[in-house]
Amino acid sequence: MKYLDYNVDVQFDNYNRGGTAITLVDKNDNELVAIATAWIPDLQQDEIAIKDYSENTGMYQWLLNNNIVQKAHRFINQFPICRLCNTQ
Repeated sequence: MKYLDYNVDVQFDNYNRGGTAITLVDKNDNELVAIATAWIPDLQQDEIAIKDYSENTGMYQWLLNNNIVQKAHRFINQFPICRLCNTQ
């Protein structure tokens, strides 16, 4: 997948406090390109918070366009709260 000027792999992991983390890693050198999610408390087990500001502006739309997340069903502060598509 192409993100900005990078060919990336989308990786899924778990935050220490629970919840899914999504990172984008460069396919060529395995360097971290972006952390797409943020841990915030009180999410449902199947929800993720997308970091879509600062250096990650446009991340929500990119994840949506690439069928990684479903359309946001609510927002907490500036974070779009989504459910994952069947990509894991």
